[in-house]
Formats: sequence, C-alpha cells, structure tokens
Amino acid sequence: MRILILGGTAFLSAEIARQAAAAGHDVTCLARGSAAVPPEGTAWLRADRAAGRQSYEQAAGDWDAVIDVTRDPEHARDALEALAPVAAHWTVVSSCSVYADHSVPGEDESAGLLPPLTPGTAAAPENYGEAKSAIEHYAATIAEGKVHLCRAGLIGGPGDSSDRYGYWPARFARDGKPAIVPDIGSSATQVIDVRDLAAWILKAAGLQITGALNAVGTGVRFDDYLDESQRQGMYSGRTYSVPEDWLVARGIGYWAGPDSLPLWLPAGHDGFATRSNAAAVAAGLNLRPWQETLRDTLEDERRRGLDRERKAGLSAGTERRLVEEFLP
Repeated sequence: MRILILGGTAFLSAEIARQAAAAGHDVTCLARGSAAVPPEGTAWLRADRAAGRQSYEQAAGDWDAVIDVTRDPEHARDALEALAPVAAHWTVVSSCSVYADHSVPGEDESAGLLPPLTPGTAAAPENYGEAKSAIEHYAATIAEGKVHLCRAGLIGGPGDSSDRYGYWPARFARDGKPAIVPDIGSSATQVIDVRDLAAWILKAAGLQITGALNAVGTGVRFDDYLDESQRQGMYSGRTYSVPEDWLVARGIGYWAGPDSLPLWLPAGHDGFATRSNAAAVAAGLNLRPWQETLRDTLEDERRRGLDRERKAGLSAGTERRLVEEFLP
C-alpha cells in the first residue's frame, strides 16, 4: 500500500510507521519533526499543520491509506478537505473519550457521544473528548463511506511517554520500600498494547474496514495487574491499600499527572475501563497477553531509568510522606 501518516514521529504514529515500513509498504510521514524524526525506511514530508491546507501541498497523488492521529479538529478538517478526494481509505485515530457516559460497564460503539467541539474553540486537554468527537464528525462527513473511526482506549507498551501504564511495574522494580496503592482492588484496568493497536490500524486499512470500532484491550482486575507488576518487578516490600477519600484529601490525583496514582479512576467511571471490543476482535483485532505487555513495558522502564522524573505517578518523596502519615 501507499500510506500517508499524518504524524509518524511519536509513540503510536511512529509504531504504525515502523510496522508499515517493515511490512514493505511505501510509507510517507507528514510531520514537523520538532521533537523526533520519522522511522528509518519512511519518506518524510516536513510540514507544520498549523499552516492550514497548504501544509498538504507536498502530499500530492493518490493514497491507498491515510492515517491521522491528530487531536486538533481544525488540523483534521484541513487534511480531510485537502486529501480525502485522493485517498482510498482514511483512518481517524479517535478515542473512547468521545463517549458521553463512562458509568455503564461493557458498552459498545452504540453508546452516546459527546457533542463535537464548537468550531473556533481551541483544542485542550479539558475538551479532548469533544475535540475527538468533532474530528469524527468531520471525517464521516467529508470522507463519507471510507473512514475507519478507531476508538482507542488507554494505550500502553514500550515507548509510552505518558508514564501511566509503566508506573506500577517500575515502582515495584525500583526498590523494596513500602508502597501506597489505592483501595480499588476489584476495579478494572483496560490497556491496549501500542504494537497491537498499530497492527490493527494497518490491517483495517488494508481490508478497507470502515465505521466506528473500539480498539481496547482485555479487561484486567487492578489487583491482578498489581500482583503481576510486583512479581515481574521482584518486589519484596509491603503495600498499603489506602482508602480513596484519604488520598483525595491529601491532593493525590486520579489517573495521570504528577503525584497521581495511575489507573485509579474517580467514581462514576465503572465503564471507562470495560468498553466492549467484540466488534473489533470479530473484524480482526489481535491482542497479545497483557502480561507480555507488562513485561516489555518494564524492560523499557529499566532502559529509561527507574528513578527518572515521571509525568505520572507518585514521586519517591511524596510516597514516603504518605506512608509515614498513614501508619498508626
């Protein structure tokens, strides 16, 4: 296939580019390259998408597949208007954050969506779901009939710059000092390996699969994930399972960010990590065992440094303070 990736330099888009090139496809990445360059074996069109439709003038010619990972609706709309007429298939890497309600476990692609972000409103972390909803709307309208709306869940695996999934195995491998964990043992986690997601996106493009499909991983109990993280990290210390309200009262964050506890979700999110992936699996999504993803993530964490400053998780100092305060 002749594939154009709008991106190709960071985490998922770079993995898509690597796999596509390794499979022998003719791969072009359109990206600024300000932080990284596209993988070896791909062509690079240097462009800043903030410049509007003119950003895509270099990408002339027909494409068997265009894959867009943007979270900016204006960038998505400009790309669609410029390139959809010459693309046989279009992939929007969307998100399960487009769903309006995260309280119901096991919901599928028929669940209600957030309203699209109002045109002219800048995309920001606070309106991420609405921005992705707007991108889906533009794609379905402009590239009608040839769009795969790939609604990804939390993405993990080697190279994850968010530091979320890798926090726990890295924490348990770092040292044997007492560890603080949220008291949410029966809650679910649901992570898709970046390598499996990239392979699915390319497979769907090759088969010209269209429509909205949840690309999410297998649901795993938080307790099971922690147990496996401790086993693989060879942790010999003691964990303290702490009530959620105790953590909130001390300013510990949910989910992500500095001094947070990754994979811990606030009340009302029982469905956030239990989305149905049955439709995507039936269409050809393949998922490796989650223990393999955890193992490879830990190897990557070791390479990057277990003591490094993280974007998500407790710092060693904050954890020590919490342990001292929690102990009688």
